Amino acid sequence: MTNQNLLVELFVEELPPKALKKLGEAFAATLADSLKAQGLAAADAAVTPYASPRRLAVHVTQVAERAADKPVSHKLMPVNVALTPEGQASPALLKRLGAMGLDAAVLPQLRRAPDGKAEALFFDTVAPGAALQDGLQKALDEALARLPIPKVMTYQLADGWTSVNFVRPAHGLAALHGAEVVPVSALGLNAGRTTQGHRFEAISPTVTIRDADSYASQMENEGAVIPGFARRRAEIVRQLTEAAARAGGKPIEDDALLDEVTALVERPNVLLCRFEEEFLAVPQECLILTMKANQKYFPLLDTSVEKAGTLTNQFLIVSNIRPADPSAVIGGNERVVRPRLADAKFFFDQDRKKTLAARVQALDKVVYHNKLGSQGERVQRVCVLARGIGGALGGEALALQAEQAARLAKADLLTDMVGEFPELQGTMGRYYALHDGLSADIADAIEDHYKPRFAGDALPRNPVGLAVALADKLETLVGMFSIGQIPTGDKDPYALRRHALGVIRMLIEGDLGLTLNVLLDAAAGAFASVAGVTDARAQIADFIYDRLANSLREQGYSAQEVDAVVSLRPQRLGDIPKRLAAVRAFAALPEAASLAAANKRVGNILKKAEDGMAATADPARFAEAAERALYAALNEVEPVANAAFAAGDYAASLKALAALKAPVDAFFDGVMVNAEDAKLRANRLGLLAILHRAMNRVADLSRLAA
Repeated sequence: MTNQNLLVELFVEELPPKALKKLGEAFAATLADSLKAQGLAAADAAVTPYASPRRLAVHVTQVAERAADKPVSHKLMPVNVALTPEGQASPALLKRLGAMGLDAAVLPQLRRAPDGKAEALFFDTVAPGAALQDGLQKALDEALARLPIPKVMTYQLADGWTSVNFVRPAHGLAALHGAEVVPVSALGLNAGRTTQGHRFEAISPTVTIRDADSYASQMENEGAVIPGFARRRAEIVRQLTEAAARAGGKPIEDDALLDEVTALVERPNVLLCRFEEEFLAVPQECLILTMKANQKYFPLLDTSVEKAGTLTNQFLIVSNIRPADPSAVIGGNERVVRPRLADAKFFFDQDRKKTLAARVQALDKVVYHNKLGSQGERVQRVCVLARGIGGALGGEALALQAEQAARLAKADLLTDMVGEFPELQGTMGRYYALHDGLSADIADAIEDHYKPRFAGDALPRNPVGLAVALADKLETLVGMFSIGQIPTGDKDPYALRRHALGVIRMLIEGDLGLTLNVLLDAAAGAFASVAGVTDARAQIADFIYDRLANSLREQGYSAQEVDAVVSLRPQRLGDIPKRLAAVRAFAALPEAASLAAANKRVGNILKKAEDGMAATADPARFAEAAERALYAALNEVEPVANAAFAAGDYAASLKALAALKAPVDAFFDGVMVNAEDAKLRANRLGLLAILHRAMNRVADLSRLAA
């Protein structure tokens, strides 16, 4: 059996650029996995995907002409059903054999083997391995059927009658095993060895592929195409870096833009362009966004010490052609971008003719949600919350600043610039606030109240921004939960998970002295006059603590550590890192395992006792030395642990509990808790309740028990 490398390429019209990378990876992976599952390719076969704007391809190493035969064992039925007492085939067995194309002649070949508690008959045979043509046809069909196509097109084949559904019309199929064509078909096409290169720069209209291994080099040399997505992307990065260095700048970093541009060109050629310096008077975020989003250009940033990170009037384009004289390409792109920048300048100039404060009243006419009112009503709720949070964080001065920032935070939604570029909401608010003469703290808070927008995003840069951002996110959470708009599965249209994580991050990373229950109470109170809302504070608290637990586990804390802390639902989230550190330190103590197990035992005992067991005990009722010793130890340890807890030294609080190990062990060894005497039993349960209270202030230590 000959093993050769395999190449399959599907040549199509221009594929959707934002989906190309996934399409290429999925096509290659699915086809290769199918070949491996059929035994035509080894499990460790190297798989190389190719994806360009007009092709999907895959190269798989060491693919066999035919898969190895496989022994197959068919279970027939239990022996007592298959054979008569005389050892002959029963009617049931004959019927089963007949369905398999066999008869009683195979009876001597059947194998008896245990099957659970009984014996069964098995028919052993050998299944011939799949031929490459059949196996590749199956793999190709699977790869095409399972492509993550964003939107399917319907088109007709050349016969004018047959319709095909695919992401784009397909015009060619190549399949080579070594140098031999594998006669498979797909989408009305029969496989061959020819494909097409670059539309304008290929040496000849078609490229005849010699063998599977020469595909990539032939496409580059004869077809003027770099077929590999990663290779083409790396070439674009190299050219961008070199061109930027020559221009004395640095290209903006944007992986999504880089992927999209890689999916738009087959033979990248980076060129330097310029625009008029007068446009630099417009905020650079606007210029950068219009160049990236509308034109797929790479703006250049200044690298000088004085202006590091600021936009220059130069940008890089990635062309799909390499003319000897690129001036026409450069000039064309410069002409195209000029109206875009002029529009941005016009919007900026027009917007500044009206202050943010003058726009606030118009928010009353903008619908926020049909059950929650207008954006103006929402702003009023956020103002109330921001003022309260600001006051709690920094007194009356901060409260007034937070209220002012909250009132203006949504006003830029009514500007022309944000209407054209919604991504700039908040950012433009900051520029317009500074133009209106407001303080930097207010302006920064207007921009920052959307933060953190995503995982890893920065938090608001000042206390005013923190107050407004917290108010905005809490208002959204409470409002949406109150009308039943709760995330389900992967559906979260109002980004409530992101809002919850934003609240968590601000409270923890900002170490804010605010408690979650007070914040939720205040947010719920802001909706008191809104008809039709329900009290969802308990649901929101559950939602936030669930997000918190997931986030902490992702940060590297163990499930036990997280459960121990979060199960107590501490209201001041800023304390949680210290609590986790204390739990980790406690778990390293030699006494930890024993105390955690004892705490779990105590908890189980108290759960079975009468409700409302008071944490009190009468020393006069103690009958055993062990309970007197435990009571004495608790009287000594609990004040120390409580004082450390009150001071925020959670590690010291837990460490103090280590002294309880010996008296706790002695108590459980020598004392019967559930004594027959009801008063004695109640006294001992009260003692355990004191122990449970002392051990579970920082964390539920029972969660550390194995």
